[in-house]
Amino acid sequence: MKKSIYISILFTIIYINSFAQKVRSCANEFCDSMVKVTHPQYQLKIDRYEHAIESQINLQKNFRVVADIIRVPVVVHVIHNQINGLFTGSNISDEQIYSQIKVLNEDYRKKEGTPGFNLNPLGADVEIEFFLASIDPSGIPTSGIKRVYSPKISFNIVNDKDRQIMSNLSYWDSNKYLNIWVAPLSSGYIGYGEFPFSESVEGLDIDSDESLDGVFVDYTVFGRKIGTNKSGLYSFGRTVTHEVGHWMGLYHTWGDQRCGTDYVADTPLTTSSNSSAFCRDVFSTCTGTRTRNMIENYMDYSPDSCMNIFTQGQKQRMRTALDLSKRRKRVLNYAKFQLPPSTALQVNFENPLPISSSQFQVLLPDFQDFNLVIRDIFGIEVYNQSYIDLPSTIITLPKGNITPGVYILRVTSKQQVVQKKLVFY
Repeated sequence: MKKSIYISILFTIIYINSFAQKVRSCANEFCDSMVKVTHPQYQLKIDRYEHAIESQINLQKNFRVVADIIRVPVVVHVIHNQINGLFTGSNISDEQIYSQIKVLNEDYRKKEGTPGFNLNPLGADVEIEFFLASIDPSGIPTSGIKRVYSPKISFNIVNDKDRQIMSNLSYWDSNKYLNIWVAPLSSGYIGYGEFPFSESVEGLDIDSDESLDGVFVDYTVFGRKIGTNKSGLYSFGRTVTHEVGHWMGLYHTWGDQRCGTDYVADTPLTTSSNSSAFCRDVFSTCTGTRTRNMIENYMDYSPDSCMNIFTQGQKQRMRTALDLSKRRKRVLNYAKFQLPPSTALQVNFENPLPISSSQFQVLLPDFQDFNLVIRDIFGIEVYNQSYIDLPSTIITLPKGNITPGVYILRVTSKQQVVQKKLVFY
């Protein structure tokens, strides 16, 4: 008897602790309800948008379309309040950001051997990939990460004013990049993704501010099992997967109302969200027949560990929405001028390089380990550094290690070696 009581108490503690972290609550649901109040014709506009999506999907059915891999350049704006703390608190580390990009690619590509894989016959490889931007708006090589200090303790993302403050602090043209703002958020909401709505169909006059187009995420749910997100219900990085789904035109699976529609045929009608700490079966009777909810869907509110599926219908909708949205389409076209993950190891820089700000662009096929060594003309090693599990990235040499002169740079990955002459001035 005592043992069962102890187990019950332990379970209760675990249950309570699981909710110590903010319960998944996406701000899209609240913001959408507010727009319906302020815009009486909002539902009519939704109907027109959905008619355009449906017409485009039906048109594609009449033609054999070979889906290309879509690549999306991302810039992560870290809005933090850490005056002296590099990679502490809300000023999350590069590694935490890399882990989130990795999660996005696992989930949207249904990568086998990762948490994003599933055996569900409805499960889709969406064939969309994400990479940190390699060129900034000025054409200068970049890591795709921007860090900006703000004295604000937190931001309310259901407030346009607060989202505008974040955008004013750091923003890249949303016609060229997917902006992801990572910051301390308040009001219980842990994420928001701008819908590709008002600039997709002519005549939809719902306000659409380009500078607010992107994804906003709380720093405590960004990345997977690392830094500020090591544990809890949402520690697998699926909040960003969910919000990017909104950015690509997906609704919540329950349509934000009892047995509402998400305009996707192969996601079952659902009474409500799975706003719980569990991955157990949940059932609805929306059609008069008891059916199982798809709690594994990324567009539900399930804990991260439950999620592993976008359906074929969701894939078709996302790719159609990207094609219809003028701004989204520009982002995809601009990606061609970026340097996404390459098919082979590449090391790019311009000779000669200034010692004061020496940077190398290392391009990789995927997340990989690599080693960077610099030797002078006599073969003496002056720099040696190993990098673990990185995507294509910018490497900045620390000051003081090297003097002006000619050197040999050698970068070694698991499969390849690249060696080049370096000239510093």
